[in-house]
Amino acid sequence: MSRWPAVKAKTVLAVLLRIGWSIKRHKSGSHRVLSHPDWPDYIFAFHDNEEIGPRMLARIAKHTGLKPEDL
Repeated sequence: MSRWPAVKAKTVLAVLLRIGWSIKRHKSGSHRVLSHPDWPDYIFAFHDNEEIGPRMLARIAKHTGLKPEDL
């Protein structure tokens, strides 16, 4: 069983903002460019009500430093 739950994208985005990420650019649609002083920019390309599964959360974590306990 995975350590990651399935959660809504708006929850993941809120957690990323809480751990130090900020929205660098967002015009319209689902793509947001996030920036963090210690990480390269990350493109968060999910609609708010979209469900993100455990495997995709693990990929996001690899690029952003997100941890299961952050959720």
